[in-house]
Amino acid sequence: MSNGQLPDYIASAKPNPAENRAPWYKNTAPAYAGIFLSVPFMAGMAGALVAGSIMAAVIGLFMGAMFCLVIYYVPAKLGMQTGMPLYVVASSTFGTQGGIVIPGILMGVVQIFWHAVFTFSAAQFFMSAIGKDYTEDKVLYWVACAVLGLIMAFVGAVGIGLLAKLSSFLPIFPLLAIAVAAIANSKGLAGFSDAVVTAKGSLGAVSLSMFAALAMTAGFFASAGVAGSDFGMNSRDEKDVALGGFVGITGAALVAGILAIVAIAGAVGNNPEVLNAEGDAGPFIAAINQSGGILSSASSWIFVIACICPLGFCAFLAANAFSTMLPKIPRIPMTMVAGLIGVILAASGIAGNLVKFFLMVGAAFGPIAGVMLADFVRHGGWAGPRKGINWAGFIAWGIGLLMGLLGPISGGKLGYGLEPLVATVVAAAAYFVLAAVGLEPENVELPSSEE
Repeated sequence: MSNGQLPDYIASAKPNPAENRAPWYKNTAPAYAGIFLSVPFMAGMAGALVAGSIMAAVIGLFMGAMFCLVIYYVPAKLGMQTGMPLYVVASSTFGTQGGIVIPGILMGVVQIFWHAVFTFSAAQFFMSAIGKDYTEDKVLYWVACAVLGLIMAFVGAVGIGLLAKLSSFLPIFPLLAIAVAAIANSKGLAGFSDAVVTAKGSLGAVSLSMFAALAMTAGFFASAGVAGSDFGMNSRDEKDVALGGFVGITGAALVAGILAIVAIAGAVGNNPEVLNAEGDAGPFIAAINQSGGILSSASSWIFVIACICPLGFCAFLAANAFSTMLPKIPRIPMTMVAGLIGVILAASGIAGNLVKFFLMVGAAFGPIAGVMLADFVRHGGWAGPRKGINWAGFIAWGIGLLMGLLGPISGGKLGYGLEPLVATVVAAAAYFVLAAVGLEPENVELPSSEE
């Protein structure tokens, strides 16, 4: 096939050479660990505790952490084998033109929302650190969102290398802070179940805690898991892919998640009103602040700092997605626009609904991982770019998306607690069927490395 059939984002792509790659403990593991050692993930664990079972929440967390490894593995392996980023390897599953939308523009949109979520988290902890209530001092809260969100978007636009260096050690501090909070609040664990009854009126089904923890973990990680190709292209071999994922994803999720569960559950046991704190992140902030004094203030500042790198990365990745797919858009202005939108979503409170956001991300990106897995299995590896739009991938993704959104779009009436898992599996199965009936288009050759 003529290489003229390839859009610029594929035609100009070059595989990452072996000499630029590094061991798993220098790239994949610390990068993914930093993702889990963040406010949104740990705050999301509060939603798994409302039903009243610490053990069920931990079991669901474990299931979710293993599922995250599955989502990541095939994209990461494809990145390692080809040396190419997500947008290129996904052109097999969605087509050379279809890939502009999925995962291209879709990834850009979700990164703007992630920027909003991290801006929201950073601003809340900033207000907590200076002893202010963000629900009462709205003007200062808007200013905090604007300053944090826009400054870090600018840093992401012009200094992404600096953020990469900072991300190699900054996650150590939130790890220490959440460990201290877990130890400080642990005395309240014994009274947790009774406290949930006091706060919410009655205990829910134990399965709700398990399913909620699974859904929160999978939804939080889904977009980062699909981006595993971008990590895999920096891995030397399959061992790096496996160990980087097992330590940086499964291990980090369990450590951060369990510490967050202990800290929040202990805080609830000490004071049932923690569960009624304002917003989805409220119980987590209340758990951090429960120790009081200088320890509480120091922890709040640590979590503000912990949001610095994700803020810059998300704005950069959003602009990178749009400018890669639509190369006429200038990258730096696009980064600042992404940051501004994120600030508005954060300051207005829209980004504060972590549960709904995680479910939406899981519903959208779980099926992407599912169809990429099916494509990989069907062809025994990467099949190469496919001409135009791969309708097998798009339709399968749409079916998976619908399964993942049944709960949210029905107001919870059709929710079943395993949406991210079911959406991924259904999308994979649908792809096998649709590809078998001939909906995969023909392949297009990549340019040779000499060109």
